[in-house]
Amino acid sequence: MPERAAAPHAHPLVVLILIAGGAVAATSGCWSGMGSVNGLDGWLAWAGRLTGLLAGYACAILVTLVSRTPLLDRGIGSDRLARWHAVIARYTIVLSLAHMVFATAARVDGSGAGLLGGSVRLIVDGPELPEATVGLALLVGVGIVSVRKVRRRLPYELWHYLHFVTYAGIFLAYGHQLLGPDFLGDQLATALWLALYVSATILLIWYRFLTPVRRGLRHRLTVAEIRRESPGVVSVYLIGEHLRELGAEPGQFFRWRFLTRGLWWTANPYSLSAPPNPRFLRITVKAVGHHSRALAGLRPGVRVWAEGPYGALTAARRRRPQVLLVGGGVGISPLRALFETLPGQVTLVYLARRDEDLVLRNELDAIAAARGAKVLYTVDETPGSRRGRAVPLTGRSLRALIPSLAMHDVYLCGPAGMTTAARHALRRAGVPDRRIHLEQFDF
Repeated sequence: MPERAAAPHAHPLVVLILIAGGAVAATSGCWSGMGSVNGLDGWLAWAGRLTGLLAGYACAILVTLVSRTPLLDRGIGSDRLARWHAVIARYTIVLSLAHMVFATAARVDGSGAGLLGGSVRLIVDGPELPEATVGLALLVGVGIVSVRKVRRRLPYELWHYLHFVTYAGIFLAYGHQLLGPDFLGDQLATALWLALYVSATILLIWYRFLTPVRRGLRHRLTVAEIRRESPGVVSVYLIGEHLRELGAEPGQFFRWRFLTRGLWWTANPYSLSAPPNPRFLRITVKAVGHHSRALAGLRPGVRVWAEGPYGALTAARRRRPQVLLVGGGVGISPLRALFETLPGQVTLVYLARRDEDLVLRNELDAIAAARGAKVLYTVDETPGSRRGRAVPLTGRSLRALIPSLAMHDVYLCGPAGMTTAARHALRRAGVPDRRIHLEQFDF
């Protein structure tokens, strides 16, 4: 089939440069005023200004990164955006706490009121400081529940919805930012800071909240059929209106919200397991949690809202005519769509523990026969295996399977352990990181 033109997307390096440049611009007033700083209280106040400005700027970047703006998502990928968001969130909390410490120390040193008296006076009399203090407490609280050991004890949906408290914390601290010394009397700086926050808020509201509602009403998706693929794995077929307008590409995923009891309040990510077309969409899901297990019991006619499409594991990442797809378990879903549609010479390696875990294999065999591609099945060594013996994920074994592997682009999808082992093996086989493409849902 003809190759589809890639949708516009942002390059990760360009985005990082813009973020860094924005941080320099946001703190330019501090750097230009260093020459007039005197005394311990002056330097403490200067450090408080710098850390406060950086924390305020980082808050706007945090909101933008999770706004699900297509330009960012298609170029950077949802998993990488989530990792950036997590790293910047930690810096934001540290900078906010440092701002509080420096500002308090400057007030205490300059007023001679003592630590307790100076701190209380600063909170009570400072510009919008009671609200900012509550906002900081909310941000720290979200940071605590995001610590890995704590997060693992919480249901994903609860952890996800607790993150909405972040928006309240940022909103409460915004007034304090505008009343700082870098903005009072400087209309241009105030206008630029306001534009930064307004832009981030518009992106968040439009793409995170309004777009899913608008598309839900426009496309009117419903469950058409549930098809059992293997033990614990089902495919969900969805039909609707104007599906071509979704602009989905093979390799992408949606966040699916099934409007039925027990499922309506959460939207979970599942990849398309067949190329999107005007007639239907399909996802293939393994029962590993409450949400995925419940999909097997869906009835035809259930309404569905689909947020997306998201993800950068698409043909736009391909740079070489030779492509290797490596899938593990139900991670074959996005790779099955890519296997059918990627141009050039494509090889698929499908790893599983047992024969019955090789889902969609009849479709894969048919695709391989139709396009003259190669599909290699590898399962753990079990008596009577019909599909092949286990291939260890080492550089040597992969080179033995594909002698020209170093000249390939490689797409990975599967359990975290498998993809980590595969990445190490591919590097040892001579495949550079820039040509190893993967996207995971552990965000």
